[in-house]
Amino acid sequence: MMNHIQNDVSLQPFNTFGVDARCKQFISIEDESSLSSLFSAGHFTNSPFFVLGGGSNVLFTQDYDGLIIRIANKGITHFIEGNYIYVTAKAGEVWNDFVWYCIDRDFAGIENLALIPGTVGASPVQNIGAYGTELMDVFYSCQAFDTETGSFTSFTNADCNFTYRDSIFKTTYKGRYIITSVTYRLAVKHQINSSYGAINSELTKRNITNPTIRDIAEVVSHIRVEKLPDPSTIGNAGSFFKNPIIDINIFNKLKQEFPEIVSYIVDDTHVKLAAGWMIEKCGWKGKIDGNVATWKHQALVLTNLGEARGSEIYDTSSKIMNDVYDTFGIRLEREVNVL
Repeated sequence: MMNHIQNDVSLQPFNTFGVDARCKQFISIEDESSLSSLFSAGHFTNSPFFVLGGGSNVLFTQDYDGLIIRIANKGITHFIEGNYIYVTAKAGEVWNDFVWYCIDRDFAGIENLALIPGTVGASPVQNIGAYGTELMDVFYSCQAFDTETGSFTSFTNADCNFTYRDSIFKTTYKGRYIITSVTYRLAVKHQINSSYGAINSELTKRNITNPTIRDIAEVVSHIRVEKLPDPSTIGNAGSFFKNPIIDINIFNKLKQEFPEIVSYIVDDTHVKLAAGWMIEKCGWKGKIDGNVATWKHQALVLTNLGEARGSEIYDTSSKIMNDVYDTFGIRLEREVNVL
């Protein structure tokens, strides 16, 4: 049975920036079969639509003149085959709840992704990642609804064309498919990844020399809470900008001018720069710009000081991007979806 479509709904409770935009129509989907009903009723062809998960990676800069579809289906199942555990979660599951479902059952592979905001359905769209682990490392397949044909289809890891914070769902198929469930391939045998310095430092503080996946998840959660503001009290969408990946020759020139620049080797020809470091170097860390501020502990994060409109947050991000380009010659990209 399909939930009722509501008219003229405030989106403030449904985005972690807490921006008070409105939408023309709104529906919450708790059963993926409702998508077929929406298709039959012409909702995917007659007016614009946008799919919303946890609202943690979106910035509404104006009211939305169309249908917002909030994915809220729930359920997790798993089976073990050989050295792997295949865990399938419905798209509406809260990502962190899913992480702890796996940790509680000793399924390894996503413990470094603890406390990332958002829902399971958004994880492959964004190819989420943190602390040395990328979603693409554990993604097996997903089921999705095709809004052009009205049919369900599945995508393998290779189908998704994963790159850094990107996938086919953000490029070729942007806006076409609605992910309804995701299957992850996790390991029976644990391979602990504590390669990030912050994780090692915290493990040392806790006198943990042989960490479990639970230890890693607890340490990662602690680091995130220390570095990032809680969206329930301070409006934000986590990291607002991508860490840029640049050619190593360009990096070598930058390194001469800025010897202390923070970077990570990607491969033989590319280096990833810490956008937060560059933003801080430009004097933006903790800076207040009207109703918007960069977070005092992490310059990658923009916060709503209470009454900011989405357009104000967008304008502040533009100022930051211009300053970084003027200083380093590097163009930052926004990680959030801007509507």
